[in-house]
Amino acid sequence: MKIKICGLFRACDIEYVNAAKPDFIGFVFTKSKRQVPLEHAKFLKSRLDPQITAVGVFMDDELSFIEEVLREGIVDMVQLHGSETEEYIEQIAVPVIKAVRIGDPIPNNADYLLFDSQEAGSGIPFDWSQIPKTEQPFFLAGGITLENLPQAIQVNPFGIDVSSGVETEGLKDRQKIETIVRSVGNV
Repeated sequence: MKIKICGLFRACDIEYVNAAKPDFIGFVFTKSKRQVPLEHAKFLKSRLDPQITAVGVFMDDELSFIEEVLREGIVDMVQLHGSETEEYIEQIAVPVIKAVRIGDPIPNNADYLLFDSQEAGSGIPFDWSQIPKTEQPFFLAGGITLENLPQAIQVNPFGIDVSSGVETEGLKDRQKIETIVRSVGNV
C-alpha cells in the first residue's frame, strides 16, 4: 500500500518526508490554510528526495496554471478537487488523481481516484463503507490518523492520503509522519 503526505509548505516538512520516505507528497495550490505559493513550492521541490513523487493539488484552476506548474518541474502528478470534467482531465499530460465524493460521478479517464470527506482538508473521516466498487485504483483521504489507520486499510485502497492526521497544532509533525509512513509500509 502507498502513502501520500499532503499539504507540505515548510522547508522542515521536506526534511521530515525525506527522512520518512512516503511514496507521494502533496503541494496545495488551491485556496487552503496549506496553500503554497508557486515560487516557494519550486524551492521545496528542489529539496525533495527525487524518489518521492510530488503531487500538485488544484481545484477548478485554469489549465494554463497547471501547465505552468508542470513546466517548472514542481510536480510529477496532478490531483484535482473541483468540478473538472473528463475533457479537462484529458488535457493534462501527467498522471491525474481525481477527488470524488460519495455520490459524485466517477470519471473513467483519471489514473487514480481519491475518495475524500465532503469538506476536503477538514480532518473529518466519512463513512468508508459508502465507497463504491471501482476497478480504478484509489487513494483514501479524510481524517486518517494512526488511530483509525487499521480501519482505513480494511477498505483496501491503493494508497492512504494523510494531511491533518500527521499534524500537531496545524503543522506537520516529524514523529507522526515517520510513524504513519512506517505503519503503512508494514501492511
